[in-house]
Amino acid sequence: MGEQGKGGISGAGEGAGGPRGARRGLALAVWSLAALALLGGGGAGYAYLRLDGNIESVDINTQLGDERPMDVEDGSLDILVLGSDSRSGANRAYGRDEGAARSDTAMVVHLHEGRTKASVVSIPRDTLITRPECARRDGGSEPAAYRAMFNTAYEVGGPACAVKTVEQMTGIRMDHYVEVDFTGFKKLIDELGGVQVTTTRPIKDPSSHLDLPQGTHTLDGEQALGLVRTRKGVGEGSDLGRIQLQQAFVKALIDQVGRVGVLTSPQKLWGLADTATKAITPDSELDSVTELAALARGLSGLGADDVHMITMPVRYDTVDPNRVVPADVQAQQVWQALRLDRPVPASATRDTATGDAAGVVR
Repeated sequence: MGEQGKGGISGAGEGAGGPRGARRGLALAVWSLAALALLGGGGAGYAYLRLDGNIESVDINTQLGDERPMDVEDGSLDILVLGSDSRSGANRAYGRDEGAARSDTAMVVHLHEGRTKASVVSIPRDTLITRPECARRDGGSEPAAYRAMFNTAYEVGGPACAVKTVEQMTGIRMDHYVEVDFTGFKKLIDELGGVQVTTTRPIKDPSSHLDLPQGTHTLDGEQALGLVRTRKGVGEGSDLGRIQLQQAFVKALIDQVGRVGVLTSPQKLWGLADTATKAITPDSELDSVTELAALARGLSGLGADDVHMITMPVRYDTVDPNRVVPADVQAQQVWQALRLDRPVPASATRDTATGDAAGVVR
């Protein structure tokens, strides 16, 4: 892969709001690159070496070998971004550590040629898919599975299996991988000073430590994590509704970064960069601040209006209504558009399952 070989923020089919001044919209959409985008834009290159030691990476390419989709050199770039639900270490506060983790949030981020537009596709974790054979974390082999939940790919085979599963689903080679866990996300929001959102009705979910009355709130890291994790607090409690809340939160996050002026505060800039580099697990081709900042600088012309976010077209499973399955024809429209580096057509997401949390947060 070349350095920049081959991203919104709203419900399916909608454009994103937010100021042009928040020109790092995509970096914020993937959370963990937020501070690095600012670092790259601020020219604080002297700090790169001090921050490199924070980064732990994973070698996806070596694990997957050559049996992957073709690496198309058309100027676009595809990144798989995962939020892990690991309960180990500092994440024990969010549930019992059972020795494994699943992908709590998954997004395919497609940067179009020229970096003037981006498309982001959220993959519901409850999607039933055919999971490919993967190498297990313990070194053995996990056989392919039919009607497996999407988020089990990360559980049985870690990042490499998650990437392999997405590449099989989409036919698109993932150029990069970025992962962030609960604690890392929470610390990024706290370092930013919180994010302001308005709830149109109360949201209460003890499972995700969330209790928000109707109105305007500045969410700290714990509350923001509760919002992006909640399923029971709004609507019918589906993963699809949760994805809509995540998309609304990202819009608010973009607005917040446009307000805080971190480029004029070296202390704030350093704090964000230090927190971000500790929060993420990137692939081995993004394992230095220099490489991450180069990627972020390539996004510097993107505003929120330039990033289109959708949910992968799905329908409720006829056997288990608590699960969804890809709406095959429309899902393939989405992946075909990205493979050809074209905008996702509105028809691809029309009349598909979307949950009912739209408009709850703005």
